[in-house]
Amino acid sequence: MNWADIIGADFVVPAPQLPELTAKLSEALRSPDPVERDEHAYSILATWIQRGLLDEDRLLALGDQMARRFTDEPIQARTFAALILASIVSAGTFRAAWFDAFAAWYPTERDTRGHDPDLGWLHAVAHGADLLGAMGGHRRVDAGRALGLSVDRMIAPTTHVWRDQEDDRLAVAQARILTREDLTAATSIGWLAPVDRFLDQGSRGRCRPPPATRCALCGCCTCSPTGVFEAPTADRANSPTPTRFGSG
Repeated sequence: MNWADIIGADFVVPAPQLPELTAKLSEALRSPDPVERDEHAYSILATWIQRGLLDEDRLLALGDQMARRFTDEPIQARTFAALILASIVSAGTFRAAWFDAFAAWYPTERDTRGHDPDLGWLHAVAHGADLLGAMGGHRRVDAGRALGLSVDRMIAPTTHVWRDQEDDRLAVAQARILTREDLTAATSIGWLAPVDRFLDQGSRGRCRPPPATRCALCGCCTCSPTGVFEAPTADRANSPTPTRFGSG
């Protein structure tokens, strides 16, 4: 089967071929070829999932397979497993064991490259953020644990600068979790405790003019309608310039 032909036919494929093709596409997600993996396998599987072409049993089996991929050796197998799982969970299928597998992988992933010249988009942080947002909004996932997982990823040691919108996608995931109706006041701010050590007086920034009421979290002017937050000069000067964001 030519994957490009399926895409060209608006992703339509005869139903009897779905089991065989789903298995082949799943394996192609591990491919080092970015065209086969990203443009073909991921695009087709994600579209089929979104359109409801895979039944519940098939989604559960595919999700179990993706959860096991978090321990695969090739980096692309791990990161594209997160994207497909995000599609499955967003479609309404969920297993608690998937979140456990994801939580064991996400903050410990050391290869946080955005784009590789040969492998294409890898994007462990961004792909994981998409899955975190999908799972973190699910009623069977503890919101505090999901928010804590996002912080663990933020402060994990890395030699790579987040410059391919990883921070944006992680922020979107955090925002989705923070909109949950069952979120308590304590949970909504408790997850920030691990990053408080970074907010020393030399890096907080300053307000002009000083606000009448200071923020309970950072002591700055985020809660003031008139104060203007001014980031530290060093932070502005050293901030990386975002680059092109790929399909991954």
